[in-house]
Amino acid sequence: MFNIHSKTIEMPDGKVISLETGKLARQADGSVLLRSGNAMLLATVVAAQEHKEGIDFLPLSVDYQEKFGSAGKIPGSFQRREGRLSDNEILISRLIDRALRPIFPENYHAEVQVNVILISADPEVQPDSLAALAAAAALATSDIPFNGPISEVRVAKVDGKYVVNPTSSEIVKASLDLIVAGTADNIIMVEGEADQCTEEEMIEALREAHAAIKIQVNALKEFEVELQKTEKREYNHEVHDEELKERMYKELYDKVYAVCQLGSNQKDVRRQGFKAILDEFLATFSEEELAEKKGFAKTYFGDIQYYASRNLVLDERKRLDGRKLDEIRPILCEVDYLPSAHGAALFTRGETQSLTTATLGTKLDEMIVDQVMTSGYSKFFLHYNFPGFSTGEVKPNRGPGRREIGHGNLAQRSLKKILPPDSENPYTIRVVSDILESNGSSSMATVCAGCLALMDAGVPIKAPISGIAMGLITDNETGKWAVLSDILGDEDHLGDMDFKVTGTEDGITACQMDIKIGGLSFEVLEQALMQAKQGRIHILGKMKEAIEAPRPDLKPHTPRAFTIVIEKEFIGAVIGPGGKIVQEIQRESGATITIEEKDGKGYVSIFSSNGESMEKAKKRVYGIVAQPEVGAVYDAKVKSIQPFGAFVEFLPGKEGLLHISEISWERLPSMDGVLEIGEELQVKLLEVDPKTGKFRLSRKVLLPRPAKP
Repeated sequence: MFNIHSKTIEMPDGKVISLETGKLARQADGSVLLRSGNAMLLATVVAAQEHKEGIDFLPLSVDYQEKFGSAGKIPGSFQRREGRLSDNEILISRLIDRALRPIFPENYHAEVQVNVILISADPEVQPDSLAALAAAAALATSDIPFNGPISEVRVAKVDGKYVVNPTSSEIVKASLDLIVAGTADNIIMVEGEADQCTEEEMIEALREAHAAIKIQVNALKEFEVELQKTEKREYNHEVHDEELKERMYKELYDKVYAVCQLGSNQKDVRRQGFKAILDEFLATFSEEELAEKKGFAKTYFGDIQYYASRNLVLDERKRLDGRKLDEIRPILCEVDYLPSAHGAALFTRGETQSLTTATLGTKLDEMIVDQVMTSGYSKFFLHYNFPGFSTGEVKPNRGPGRREIGHGNLAQRSLKKILPPDSENPYTIRVVSDILESNGSSSMATVCAGCLALMDAGVPIKAPISGIAMGLITDNETGKWAVLSDILGDEDHLGDMDFKVTGTEDGITACQMDIKIGGLSFEVLEQALMQAKQGRIHILGKMKEAIEAPRPDLKPHTPRAFTIVIEKEFIGAVIGPGGKIVQEIQRESGATITIEEKDGKGYVSIFSSNGESMEKAKKRVYGIVAQPEVGAVYDAKVKSIQPFGAFVEFLPGKEGLLHISEISWERLPSMDGVLEIGEELQVKLLEVDPKTGKFRLSRKVLLPRPAKP
């Protein structure tokens, strides 16, 4: 019934990855079951036989999904089923997409769909580092045209050593954590974070990753041969008008090159210049000719722009906006821009602008994390918004897309590395970046603005951080290449690389690289990293002109936080039956209180933007957990009156007997009219009965003793 073929990949460290095809999802064009430990990923790929008319790009869709049942869990959603992809699943889908997309043939335009599903989870095996390998293996078992194979691995630096595809336990201890994709010859994608690592450490990590990638890619080639899938389907998705193409290059190239040479720092000036050239050319056609040739003309004109812009850089070492290759656009930084925000910053770099806020909340504001591999709470999260008006476009606002989630994640990973540890930070921190203008590097503007907003809010970060996007222009025929610092949107679109690097003056905290060509040599990569460091430090200098360090204090309207560590047995006393006591404290003081148990202790966190409110709450909590001391004087309140004295509460939840003989130096015949319920007075703790634990109190010892007659 099944025609099963399998392949085993043995890694130098002893880890084993197995691939199997022919048993599951047999009607897909390609399907593979990948297994590592108890983790199992099912990858499928399907492609349409023909492309749709008018499509001149690769319509590739990649979806990665984790089944909760794979880890023996039930989803926490209202419907208790897997719904739309989570942010984590989208991020892994992007890792696969970014590794596969540049390797498809440029002229292949049929719709391709890749699905990777986690069907069995292993707590010690991270599936994100295996997902692209599974997808590439599925392509290898199909007849879909693909210039691969490729593979993807994770490399981490743990205890000073580089580990490929580390376990979950090892990742927690890693000072560097990268996901790297590549072919047998080159690296094509990088994503990760580090604890201010050096450029040299980054390069070494990439070398280790590429060595492992080569082993996996060679195994996929062997698998492809064994399955007799080296011959791929034929296709013809592009029809050309070579005569029109030649004419346009001859008549328009010099005009387009002249617009590129203008060196304007406004993209609209270039856009209008290019449009005028194309409109003038199209005006030479009749209506019948235009209907036939307009589509071709737009495509060829885009090609002319592409080559003219690139040749300007390679031949004249000059960029579209007139800058030198390593020159950064003008920067303006402002903090405290929004008076009611806890922290706010406006960061403008050229025509890219981010307005970012930092908000400090309580434990109640923590984000709930409900995923297959992880669950719990997050005290720091960043949201990135990219509205249509930022690029002058009409676009409906329908929530964040995959690009926005990816850019926001990169900025979040970058800033997370400079925050104080959770044990020293009582706040939940939310950073929101709204991109108001965009002409390249908006995610890096988010990192810079986010850092400024955190410092404006008074968050004690470890060190200021900035980010920069690097580009690359290459020409394989001449061997020329150029690395560009702080790329424009046009340079991102027309270039061969988008390499984002964030870090402090001392080292890198995060990076994201996408290569649009066959791959990247280590020589070019090293040049890009060193040039990025120069640019990063330049940007930090501009940021420090606005604010050098975190504010020494929070703003007046920011909630203050205070944590009281109590013994475990007092947690119930602070909470009270059904939460009665803690709710009463919050109601009477106006403060917000959260309580959690960790490491055998109770942590009572009090949040309030009002000093008096904070003191009230602190006094109540201290009163509950305080241990009565013999000889100490307390403010007490009469709770009940008996013939032999009164019971008074001298600490929250603690009552003692004030005997009739200890109320006054005078002998009282009865309690009638002596005290009233609710009356407040001071008492001294005389004794704690060692057997019963009862408290004996006195008021008279605090009163002047009358002179003897």
